[in-house]
Amino acid sequence: MGASKETKYSVCTVCDIGCQLRTEAEEGKVSRVIAHDNPALAGNICYKGTAVPLIHNHPDRITKPLKRVGERGEDRWEEISYEQAMDEIAQKLAGITNQYGPESFAVSTSGWNTQTTHSLDRRFMNLLGSPNWISGVALCAGNTAAVNKLTYGWFPMPDYGNTNCIVLFGHNPRKHSWTPIYNAIRAARARGAKVIVLDPRISDQAEHADVHLRLKAGTDAAMCLGWLKVIFDEGLYDKDFVEEWCVGFDALKQRVDEYPPERVAEITGVAAEDIAAAARLYANADGAVIPWTPITDQQLSSTSAIRLHSILRAVTGNLDVVGGETMGGFSAAYIPESELALHEHLPMAQKQKQLGYDDHPAFTYRVAEMLKEPTEKVWGYPYADIVMGCHMANPTNVFRAMAGEAPYPVKAFFCLGNNALLSYANQHQIYQAMMNQELIVAHEIFMTPTAMLADYVLPGDVFTERNHVADSWSWTTRLTLSQKVVDAPAEASSTFQFWTDLAHRMGFAEEFPWQTLEDMLDYRLSRSGRTFADFETATYMELEPPAFRKYRKTGFATPSGKVELASSILGDMGFDPVPYYRELPERPEDYPYLIFTGVREDPFFQTGQRNIESLRRRTPVPKLFLHPADAKKDGFSEGDWAKLSTPKGSVLAQVAIRDTMKEGHVRVPHGWWYPETRGQAELGGAFISSDAVLCSDEDEWLDHEQGVPHFKGFPGKLEKASQPEHVTRIKPEDWKMDAAVEAHAGQ
Repeated sequence: MGASKETKYSVCTVCDIGCQLRTEAEEGKVSRVIAHDNPALAGNICYKGTAVPLIHNHPDRITKPLKRVGERGEDRWEEISYEQAMDEIAQKLAGITNQYGPESFAVSTSGWNTQTTHSLDRRFMNLLGSPNWISGVALCAGNTAAVNKLTYGWFPMPDYGNTNCIVLFGHNPRKHSWTPIYNAIRAARARGAKVIVLDPRISDQAEHADVHLRLKAGTDAAMCLGWLKVIFDEGLYDKDFVEEWCVGFDALKQRVDEYPPERVAEITGVAAEDIAAAARLYANADGAVIPWTPITDQQLSSTSAIRLHSILRAVTGNLDVVGGETMGGFSAAYIPESELALHEHLPMAQKQKQLGYDDHPAFTYRVAEMLKEPTEKVWGYPYADIVMGCHMANPTNVFRAMAGEAPYPVKAFFCLGNNALLSYANQHQIYQAMMNQELIVAHEIFMTPTAMLADYVLPGDVFTERNHVADSWSWTTRLTLSQKVVDAPAEASSTFQFWTDLAHRMGFAEEFPWQTLEDMLDYRLSRSGRTFADFETATYMELEPPAFRKYRKTGFATPSGKVELASSILGDMGFDPVPYYRELPERPEDYPYLIFTGVREDPFFQTGQRNIESLRRRTPVPKLFLHPADAKKDGFSEGDWAKLSTPKGSVLAQVAIRDTMKEGHVRVPHGWWYPETRGQAELGGAFISSDAVLCSDEDEWLDHEQGVPHFKGFPGKLEKASQPEHVTRIKPEDWKMDAAVEAHAGQ
């Protein structure tokens, strides 16, 4: 008789999209991840998800707390108990914050991966007095949420099920990357929705688009201004909505008049008539959406471009309507992380010390305080931390302070589920910053380059080992069930447990009263009179009935109560209240290419999964993508290795020649390191191929309002190179494919 098998519902956290799946376990181990039993959800599965058993059961997974015994970065450790690790961490953190002040403590984390933080990291920091929390969401979705709030007080979600036009600014959802969005776009296209893609390359989405505008990298803001010029001149905007619910139209129109299609054509490289045609298609659609995109998040004019997306939604009548962009608000059934974080407990004097507060305030406490009253009036709580991105410190400012102790020293740095060394711009500065710390703690499941630099490495749990109710970080009001299937390793901890145990050691026990993760879930569900046991017994997902045009009753959560086409908050802080396009710094002659970094490869998410054989086999080495004409000019053949250099640094990667590329552009994948070289190459090859080595965060390359670095079109050059010495000469056939991964991916 075979071993008993158990199947439960899961919300996958291998990437950021949170697909609903099912997990099977046998004899206390995860054996298989399969599609959901709801037909509407069954297609939302990729080969990263089906590889979960290989990730969660990996022989290299960290299962014991580790304490550094060599010099920082030597990767030498001794095993200690969890209790000893937590005692020592608490003692050292207390000493540092007593000496330098609580602001000397910074945390970098990823809510995508850890999932069950319940904002206890922010709660702990706010009680301690540190405002210096950063995350990769500062460069991806979180910053978009914060900037959207400047226009209309929330971060909307596209109504894919009813829309008739989808505009993708460089975003390229695929079968194995952002799978639910890929499926939603396919379904919309199948019922007749038009798709407009704006992308320098011929992406997967561009191949099937109704309109493809091959704009020059980094010119999104100029393109949006050109669209608005057409829409305003031809009267294609919702005049009634603009008159009744918008402020700043005249100032915006004056700026827009500076960008006729002919000028925008010169900036973007797209023909004026194509710009106008695309603008008309979007404006005339009966319901249109501009989904969030990581591309616009990461540009020199990022704040303006994100605001222009929000303005396009508003002036065309696509805001909080069927088929447009829906504004959900907080779930009425679940206490949001915004409340759990206790943002109101952080003294104003400490908020003002937040790194980035003065010079790049868009997603800091400075803006949060200015939006506090209208946010509470409309949404019921003053601090709306949507997608974790609305009360952050600026990463560049944090790493500068860590490296050079200005404007004050930052001496303790915690990383939870976040490979910080490779996750932000200017990797050399991040390394210098980490080497200048007195205490580094990593909470991880694998030994990453960042963990190799830590003083303590604590093993984390994974989503199959914990219960959770996911709420999309307040982006929507949907609640989804994720059930514990197997036990975590004995000395592994959830981030919930880590922060709770640290809080009890640091004098905050009264504010951390929950004994278990289930206690926390019961508390969060108490608003609807339920426990976690009630929820998992009743459903795997619930959605509040949608309500549209809620602003007619409440107004918008902005100082004016209206959609601010000219932002009063930006104006009050001394920035241009009207969106603009900012030209790139002049490119040196010896750097002929525009480098487009941050490209995600389907088998991996961020810097993860390169130690998973079945996934690594699909992309054994990093590849930079080049147009055939550029390859011929520089003498490259398919498969050659190249050295790509920028004024900031250089990386090695294999050349892939594609006629889908735009001439003069080079695409570089994100997050590459080589786990197999641990003990051979420095920090697991972290400096060989990581795109963060290339990216500058000097002031001339930063967005003014957010301080976001420009990743989409900075100068670079190519030269021939040899394959890196420590990188195994990998052929795809050398990696073994797991049959379960192949069988269930994409079902």
